[in-house]
Amino acid sequence: MESLIARAAVLVEAIPYIRTFYGKTFVIKYGGNAMINEELKRGVMEDIVLLKFLGVNPVVIHGGGPEITQMLKRVGKESRFVQGLRVTDAETMEIVQMVLVGKLNKEIVSKINLLGAKAVGLSGQDANLIIAEKTVPTMPADFDGEIPDIGFVGEVSKINTEILHQLIAAGYIPVISSIGMGTDGVSYNINADTAAGELAAALEAEKLIMLTDVEGIFEDYSDKSTLISALTIEKAHEMINQGKIEGGMIPKVQACITALQNGVKRTHIIDGRQLHSMLLEILTDKGIGTMVVE
Repeated sequence: MESLIARAAVLVEAIPYIRTFYGKTFVIKYGGNAMINEELKRGVMEDIVLLKFLGVNPVVIHGGGPEITQMLKRVGKESRFVQGLRVTDAETMEIVQMVLVGKLNKEIVSKINLLGAKAVGLSGQDANLIIAEKTVPTMPADFDGEIPDIGFVGEVSKINTEILHQLIAAGYIPVISSIGMGTDGVSYNINADTAAGELAAALEAEKLIMLTDVEGIFEDYSDKSTLISALTIEKAHEMINQGKIEGGMIPKVQACITALQNGVKRTHIIDGRQLHSMLLEILTDKGIGTMVVE
């Protein structure tokens, strides 16, 4: 009986959050170990479906870096990176599209559908959803003064949200792979974190949720007691300049900043390795991870 009462207490605690977020749009960037571990995969899908049934409108965007690297290895192709961006020649771009659009996107859609919701898979190419332009690296000094050509790597120049609004209105959960289309008809591989920030901004989402492989942002990553529960934009810029936020965390934080500066109410960086981390962050008083705020 005590365990049943505890479960009821959890539901009661969630009531004000359910009321606040009913009818609102959440953009969820799905990636990291939560895409690899089968138990975590199911947990994320259950969270997304539960949010949908509670009246939230989830929009999922995903990358798939580890799976792309594995597939490239299988065909005997080495992965190369410049400033953290995967060098993407024509052959690599074909594999990127095959993994992101043909494999991972369909897996996510099918798992959501099996749990009773209705998901639709999209890439940025569909209905001109993500218009991209070619990315040019900005640190030529690292390459003897020559700017390297990193191939079919792009950045978002425009998000066309019409198809998403139509799908949301019809009760579907859009699941988007981070491939963009250039005005020249060329497909571009886009960093999924960056695309998530732009997508949340374009949709004027209530929340942007970034699933990652750490507990959040720390003042000192060697001291787990220094987890920052709320991080301002000003403090985020300071920590990036100090090197306290580095590597793959930088585009996640920058995506949060982009979203906040364009009307998104709250942004969250949470540990996708924690089962049901989204529900813990969204529907409980304490929450987990780091919330980036203005």
